[in-house]
Amino acid sequence: MSAADEDIFDDGDDDDGVDIGQALGKLEDILEDDDAFWTKISQDQLDEMLAEHDRHMDGMLGAKRAVLKFLDMSYLDFNECNLTQADATGARFEHASMEDAILMAGNFYAADMRFVSFMGSNLTRADLRGACLRGADFTGANLTEADLRDGLLMKSIERGEIVPVMNEMEAAAIDQAIMKEADLTNARMSNAFVVQTDMTDAILRNARFIRADLSFANFTGAILDGADFTEANLSGAIFHGAVLTHTILDNAILDKANLSGAIIDSVDMSNVDIGQARMPRHVAKLNREIDDIITDHVKWQNSDGKNGQQAILSEVNLGGYDLREANLAAADMSYCILKSADLSKGNFMMTDFCFADMRNANLNSANMRGAKLQRTNLAGANLVGAQFEGLPSDEHGGTWPANLQFVKLRGAKLNGVNFTNANLEGADLCKADLRNADLRGAKLVDADLTNADLGGAKLKGADLRGAKGLDTGPLL
Repeated sequence: MSAADEDIFDDGDDDDGVDIGQALGKLEDILEDDDAFWTKISQDQLDEMLAEHDRHMDGMLGAKRAVLKFLDMSYLDFNECNLTQADATGARFEHASMEDAILMAGNFYAADMRFVSFMGSNLTRADLRGACLRGADFTGANLTEADLRDGLLMKSIERGEIVPVMNEMEAAAIDQAIMKEADLTNARMSNAFVVQTDMTDAILRNARFIRADLSFANFTGAILDGADFTEANLSGAIFHGAVLTHTILDNAILDKANLSGAIIDSVDMSNVDIGQARMPRHVAKLNREIDDIITDHVKWQNSDGKNGQQAILSEVNLGGYDLREANLAAADMSYCILKSADLSKGNFMMTDFCFADMRNANLNSANMRGAKLQRTNLAGANLVGAQFEGLPSDEHGGTWPANLQFVKLRGAKLNGVNFTNANLEGADLCKADLRNADLRGAKLVDADLTNADLGGAKLKGADLRGAKGLDTGPLL
């Protein structure tokens, strides 16, 4: 590359955007001949470079660190490779496979990484500023302290003008990417374009999204403790079951965002543009009293739907409410706020509690048979004596099991609870009291039982594939 073609890095201030003026008008001139800027290499050549880098990482004398700057490695295989501290500035990786790779502290500044699969990879402290990550798959990847802010790779042309290598709309673009279950703790994504990105169950503690465009992003089940969304565009974003504790939303735009089922604690909403955001309404704003709703619901139950009316309490704030011995079987209480509510000895057979906030609720001796509790937050709740065993059903092979997929039961009191054949896939049971609980035949695939008390618990026939924190001793 000639001196006139030297690459120039414009990092910008810590969280400021990049002003490129009229430079975009020269983009077609630069990219007219790709070969003049990127050098394409084969899989064999890449494998040699990766082997040399491995020797460098092993400390072998004379071995060189991988320098992949401005190489075209589209569609190549990087699976399980180690590119720690490698330099891939401005490189092209479109559609490459980088699954289970170690990319720690790698320099991918302004790289073209569209549709790359990073599943299970470690990108801790990686420099991804200005990288185009459209359609990339980060499922299960670790991006702790990664830098995904905007940035542009510039070059000088013959007339001495400074122009961008990549279109500004492509740089720092993470739109339509998949970041499910990715760990982005302390990641920096200020000014990034993250439209329609799937961040389901991602860990985003203390991540910085200042002025980022996150419109229509999916944050279902995401952990957003301490995340900074100052002046971010979150219009149309989905926050079902997301945890926003001490989250900063100063001057953020949440117009038409869906916050139903979100856990919002210690968050200042005074300077937030709520617009037409969807949020739970308080019980006081219902046009009927709760007692009347329950009475009509019982009539609806007893008449097979001919009389009365089904209780539809979805997205209603019933925090701290007294519902002891209430008969709300088959009611719709999805996305409901029932934090610290008393539901003891109530009848909730077949009731829909999906995405409900039931932290510290009292469900002692409640009938929960066949209930739907997908992604319900029951952290710290008292469920001693609650019944979750399946209901008789010919359609479901004999029983209709309770569905507790991805339920949060962290620190919950579950001693003696009957979970026979219940679906607890992906459940968070950390520090739960499961002494003498009956989990025979239960589905506990990918459940987290770290520090749970399983003394005397019955687990015979339970599906424990992928379960974490479980003693591998003999099952009762």
